[in-house]
Amino acid sequence: MGPIEIQRVYDHHPREGTAFLVDRLWPRGVSKEELHADEWLKDVAPSPELRTWFGHLPERFPEFARRYRAELDRHPDALEPIRKAAGKGPVTLLYAAKDTEHNQAVVLRDYLNGS
Repeated sequence: MGPIEIQRVYDHHPREGTAFLVDRLWPRGVSKEELHADEWLKDVAPSPELRTWFGHLPERFPEFARRYRAELDRHPDALEPIRKAAGKGPVTLLYAAKDTEHNQAVVLRDYLNGS
């Protein structure tokens, strides 16, 4: 499997490999042409209820990660496009959150890497 990296959509510079937007909502102020994502995978994003509960509060991140992993366990088919692309080369997971350490892309990357 190729490397899986994460990057904020606002800092995104196209790289070699496949880029997936992994947010449920389209990022504010970014056009589809500007983003250069290969695919928008809304179904791998946390559920609206979990996202709202988390509220990007760092103190809730450990519980958020646990709950999000449980959601991913229930929907393994949603991850198939990422796994297929990673089998061919590098993958970049794009997210819009301001916090670069406490967001769903961090959890998703670690989940896909088996950590």
